[in-house]
Amino acid sequence: MRATMKLKQGSFLWYLYLDKLYCLLSVRNVKALLEYFHLLDVHHNNTLNDVLFYHFLHHVTSWKRTQIMVVFNMLDWNATGEIGFDQFYMLVCILLAQQNHLEEQFIFRHSRPVFELLDLDGELRIGPDNFHMYNFLFNIKKQDLKELYHDFDITGDRRLNYKEFKLFTIFTMDKYQERQKAEKDEEKGKKDLLKKKRLHQVNVNLKQFLGINVSESRI
Repeated sequence: MRATMKLKQGSFLWYLYLDKLYCLLSVRNVKALLEYFHLLDVHHNNTLNDVLFYHFLHHVTSWKRTQIMVVFNMLDWNATGEIGFDQFYMLVCILLAQQNHLEEQFIFRHSRPVFELLDLDGELRIGPDNFHMYNFLFNIKKQDLKELYHDFDITGDRRLNYKEFKLFTIFTMDKYQERQKAEKDEEKGKKDLLKKKRLHQVNVNLKQFLGINVSESRI
């Protein structure tokens, strides 16, 4: 089951388009986002402090205060109490990926930045607590989290290095693509069945119009 986070309709981010293949904004959208960032930066420091950050996310998402502050602390890489445009851009891409159900695609395409975000202590290792704390951002299924360390913790230290994490993103992306293909095949099957039913009804109607007894026409 996916998280309930939704971008609030009518907010600025609602009108931004995220490329579904690379999970990045177009140059035009980046320029618009930069202008928006400057509007939020009322102190003209090219940064947002925790208060500005909270009000921004409270305005555009359904996240609770605790979730917003957890994200702020994650993005505040240098513990300065502020975040710059690079972190802001990353956050917006994550929000749009979640809104469009592209979390697996985003993690796969941006595995290194995501790994660095989750590696809070700078140890080049990610423990289970990191995933649980920030899972509302990436919506990794509980079953996948259980299998994660069992299947990809090759070193057996209950933490993932980047290579192990990268393997996980490839595996997750493969499952995502298989699920997408299955959904497309199912949708195609439904359309084909509906088409056959419509064609059959057209034939029945045509025979009735021509005065042909439908039951006799089958003999």
